[in-house]
Amino acid sequence: MRLVFAGTPEPAVPSLARLVESPRHDVVAVLSRPDATAGRRGKPSPSPVARFAMDHDIPVLRPTKPNSEEFIDELAALAPECCAVVAYGALLREGLLAVPKHGWINLHFSLLPAWRGAAPVQAAIAAGDTVTGATTFQIEPALDSGPVYGVVTETVRPTDTAGELLERLSISGAALLATTLDGVADGSLTAVPQPSDGITIAPKITVEEARVRWDLPAHVVERRIRAVTPNPGAWTMIGDVRVKVGPVSVEESADTLPPGAIRVERKGVHIGTGSQPVALGVIQPPGKKPMNAVDWARGARLDENARAQ
Repeated sequence: MRLVFAGTPEPAVPSLARLVESPRHDVVAVLSRPDATAGRRGKPSPSPVARFAMDHDIPVLRPTKPNSEEFIDELAALAPECCAVVAYGALLREGLLAVPKHGWINLHFSLLPAWRGAAPVQAAIAAGDTVTGATTFQIEPALDSGPVYGVVTETVRPTDTAGELLERLSISGAALLATTLDGVADGSLTAVPQPSDGITIAPKITVEEARVRWDLPAHVVERRIRAVTPNPGAWTMIGDVRVKVGPVSVEESADTLPPGAIRVERKGVHIGTGSQPVALGVIQPPGKKPMNAVDWARGARLDENARAQ
């Protein structure tokens, strides 16, 4: 089947690679978001998907307005039979959706209708879900609401960060997307409507929302930190210094600390929450690499009244 692939970040690359390798499909072009600035010098850099496409001599389309009449005409000229989407990063309107005869088929990293939106993996971890997965569905103008072709499930491990879980889902999801497109091409698959109940929304997480709230119960703090690791990254203020923090572990003890209070011991750094303390594993001061919390505390020489907030 003649395909255009739409995607932007690293988790979309396994799906593109799988389709490029497939003898049943021909990826004639890749649609990705415009180059973003990266590094200290702010030099524009192609997305991971665009870079993969260029390395494999596949034309890359990077429109600033993908729903414009100009781009709709450009896409139509490629005559795709179907467009495959994995984390492209822009809403697609009716005019664009109508171009390929088999429409646009999206790989979404949740078990729809749960966690529709931009941050499904982060939401699943923060909510304490024990099982999540990936879904292929037909895109409609409404957010992640189209009929479903297939699903694959994935266990959420107790220590999973969003990055680790998304890496596994990107591999299993790539196989699901390829199988879905095979079925669409030969007519063996029919999409079924999503159920009307069980709908939850997972909007994009802002940097401000990634700030740790130490007044919440320890298990909530622990999940929220894993949910935003590595992006956008959990952070807190210690005095007037903003630091990033890595995953923490919940201390199973009757000991207590006031929320945000820091206790430094020879073998660990503990921070109080709304319930029991948590042990801090990794911390990243501004301008430095991540380091062990004990080593950081030794060099920081914290005041006994220092607090994270």
